Amino acid sequence: MDAVSSAGQPRVPRTERGRRTQRAILDAAAAEFGEKGFHESSIVSITIRAGVALGSFYTYFESKDALFKALVQDMSGRVRDHVAPVLRGHPGPAIEAEGTALAAFLDFAREHKEIYRIIDEAEFVAPEDWRAHYLNTAARILERLQAARGKGELGVEPSEVHAWAIMGMNVFLGLRFGVMDGAADLAEVAAQANAMLKDGLG
Repeated sequence: MDAVSSAGQPRVPRTERGRRTQRAILDAAAAEFGEKGFHESSIVSITIRAGVALGSFYTYFESKDALFKALVQDMSGRVRDHVAPVLRGHPGPAIEAEGTALAAFLDFAREHKEIYRIIDEAEFVAPEDWRAHYLNTAARILERLQAARGKGELGVEPSEVHAWAIMGMNVFLGLRFGVMDGAADLAEVAAQANAMLKDGLG
């Protein structure tokens, strides 16, 4: 039987039905927290939105805090999984690939605007997961830059500063053109940002 682990972490369901139920709760939580924020949302409102029984919630999550923590991890993973296939399919130079990665993130941000409110609140509700989200994202960028340097594609030795600068640019471009402006040409936004990267790192 699916159950919450003794450590309070959500347990990975062993059945397809359990996976669908847990996914429904996470999706409902994303919408609920995105609209109302953590403190104004309730377990009852989340289960109603998910269309599951209250008891089903406690099968997978110990509390609202545990759900929020799991949601931050889930959304961070979904961003990674949305961008990774695009990068794997990019045959060109690494700097151009960063533009492709940005375009994919902008698309994700437009489709999942709630990520900004959730990640912002995570600083106070789930600080360890908030920190891990940014550290892991920057580490992936730095790894790509270092690989590009090894191929002779970068004119500078990449550092953590470069990775965080790129991540910061992506985050705020997503906020401005993915969330605030639903009509912006995301491909053009990514192209302009990528041109700046080429000038700075190429």
